[in-house]
Amino acid sequence: MYQAGLAPEGRPAGVFLLLGPSGTGKTKTVEALAAALHGSEKSLLRIDCGEFQMEHEVAKLIGAPPGYLGHRETHPLLTQAKLNAVTTERSSLSLVLFDEIEKAAPSMTRLLLGVLDKAALRLGDNTTVSFERAMIFLTSNLGAREMLRVLNPGFGFESVARHPGQVEKKLERIGINAVRRKFPPEFVNRLDSVVTYQPLDQASLNRILDIQLEQLQGHLDTRLGPRSFTVEVTAAAREFLLARGTSAEYGARELKRVILRHVTQPLASAVARKRVEPGSTVVVGLAPDASSLELDFGPDAPRRRRSA
Repeated sequence: MYQAGLAPEGRPAGVFLLLGPSGTGKTKTVEALAAALHGSEKSLLRIDCGEFQMEHEVAKLIGAPPGYLGHRETHPLLTQAKLNAVTTERSSLSLVLFDEIEKAAPSMTRLLLGVLDKAALRLGDNTTVSFERAMIFLTSNLGAREMLRVLNPGFGFESVARHPGQVEKKLERIGINAVRRKFPPEFVNRLDSVVTYQPLDQASLNRILDIQLEQLQGHLDTRLGPRSFTVEVTAAAREFLLARGTSAEYGARELKRVILRHVTQPLASAVARKRVEPGSTVVVGLAPDASSLELDFGPDAPRRRRSA
C-alpha cells in the first residue's frame, strides 16, 4: 500500500505486533526487512523497552520540556532526524522497533497511542515528529509460557502439536488474549496486524546454525583476507552446538554465544599463534570425552589438535 501510494493519510505505513516465545526470530524478522529495504540490518531505529520500565525514564524518548531540569542535557531518542537517518536512497521508509514492549512503563503505552493513531509525536521542545513514512514493529513475549505449556503438556494431557492444523490458531488465540489482558482496547485497536511465532522446530534450528556458521566464514574471509581459511563443522560438533545453544524456552537465543565460545574464540587463538595456514581447512569436531569441541588443523599444522 505504501509503495502504491494508497496508505491512509495521517497514520504510520504499518503497525505490527510480533508475539511468541523468546528466541523465535521476532527481532530478526525486522532486521531482515531492514536488510531487504535498505541493504543493512542496522538500518532501523530500535528502542529497547526494558530500559523504560520506570515512568520517569520515558521522558528520554521525547526529551524534557523547556524550563524543566535537564532540558538541555536530555536529547530525545525519537526525533525526525533519527527517523530520516535510517532511510536510504533505496527506500524512504523508516523501520522503528519497540523491543519487548510489555516491559515498558504504562506511560509509554499512552505515549504510543498518538503515534499509532495520528502518526505524530510531540517532543518536549514542542516540535513534532511524523511517522507517516514509518513502519512500527512491537515485539513481545506475552503468552509465551502458556504457548509452551500447550506444545509440551504434562502427563495425562494430549499435546496440540499432534494436530498441526490446530497449533497456529491455538497459539494465536493465546497471544491475543494475553495482549488484551496487558494493554487497553484503544491500544490493541490501533494494531494493523498481530503475528504469532511458533517455537522453532529442529529443521529451523539446523538452518539457523547453518546461517550463523556461514556468517562466521564470511567474517573470517572479510577480516583475514588472503590469510583466511575454511572452517568445517562435523555432524557431532553440530549436535553439540545445538544442544548447548538451543532450548524449548529460549529458542536459538544462546546459539550465537555458544558458537563464539566454542568455535570463534579457539579459532582466534589459533590464528594469533599462527597455527593455521592460509587457505587450509580447519575441522571442528567433538572431543573424545564429548564435553567440548576440538580443532583439527591438518597434518601440516605445528599442532594438530586443540581443545575448544
